[in-house]
Amino acid sequence: MRRYFKPSLYWLLAFLPFAVWAEHARPDSHRFIFGAACLAIIPLAAVLGRATEHIAARAGEGLGGFLNATFGNAAELIIAIVALQAGKMDIVKASLTGSIIGNCLLVLGASFLAGGIRHRVQEFNHTGASSQTTTLSIAVIALIVPAIFHAAGKGRITQELEWDLSLAIALVLLLVYVFSLIFSLRTHPMLFAGEEAGSAPVEEAHGEEHWSLAKSTVFLVGSSALIAWMSELLVGSVEQAAHAMGMSQVFVGVIVVAVVGNAAEHSTAILMALKNRMNLSLGIAFGSSIQIAIFVAPFLVLLSYAIAAHPMDLVFSRGEIISMVFAAFIVNQIAAEGKSTWFGGLQLLAVYAIIAISFYFIP
Repeated sequence: MRRYFKPSLYWLLAFLPFAVWAEHARPDSHRFIFGAACLAIIPLAAVLGRATEHIAARAGEGLGGFLNATFGNAAELIIAIVALQAGKMDIVKASLTGSIIGNCLLVLGASFLAGGIRHRVQEFNHTGASSQTTTLSIAVIALIVPAIFHAAGKGRITQELEWDLSLAIALVLLLVYVFSLIFSLRTHPMLFAGEEAGSAPVEEAHGEEHWSLAKSTVFLVGSSALIAWMSELLVGSVEQAAHAMGMSQVFVGVIVVAVVGNAAEHSTAILMALKNRMNLSLGIAFGSSIQIAIFVAPFLVLLSYAIAAHPMDLVFSRGEIISMVFAAFIVNQIAAEGKSTWFGGLQLLAVYAIIAISFYFIP
């Protein structure tokens, strides 16, 4: 009985009925609707992640790894799809940027800080980490090219050409994603395992009994449906809420929406760092950023041809590009060291705070 009274993300599920009630009873209270929807998505994303992990644990090492890699960012993907369908391309691209820099700086920084306070100096497999950061750097370069193309040909490049360029790059990134799964799950899995020899079982990582396949599937489908519902409320109120709170839509997308979608992964990465399982902690942070860059972003480009009023391009703003370049540069330096301390985590958090402040003051 005592475990039910321990602080938990699942307590935030209480905001789900509040969000639904506010949408129907007080439709003009955009700040309340937005805030309640954001808070409700956090525990739903945690449930979705747990269900995916339990299904993956029953599917065997190869298929299980594929499921975890593919559905690791399901919550962010659902939010982005809802925004894409609503025609809010800027919010979609801002949330993609926020997920990449958030995982590289916020998640990794918090993990280093928490783990370093308990364990002083922590080590990880720098070969596997370097492989992941290299993939991330390539993806960031691919996301920069359309913006360079746009700036260089300003006045001479049509929107149709930018859509075609983005589509071509999206296809290349998806191909890289497929081969990255083959590399990490089939041909070279040993590079991503350290002394802990792979991922912890779900029960060990989260202190819970194994879910049956039926239970996992029900929770997977149910949480996905509820996240989609809350995402509709969030996206529908984001413009008015941002204006009322004195924030730009870019800040909301890069910081608020990205943090909400990644909250469950944040807690898992920190928990693993506290247990001195740094290879797993880094795998969560780097893996999530890579999935966003080489799977979620190109997938949304392809999907936009089917569900949006017009295709989505990969032309990010200068602020978004600079932030992603900084994040990729910093994590490459970290991966080469193979060690982490609490002060390194504090430095990463400081960089993230500086970027967040900068986006806040962007008009």
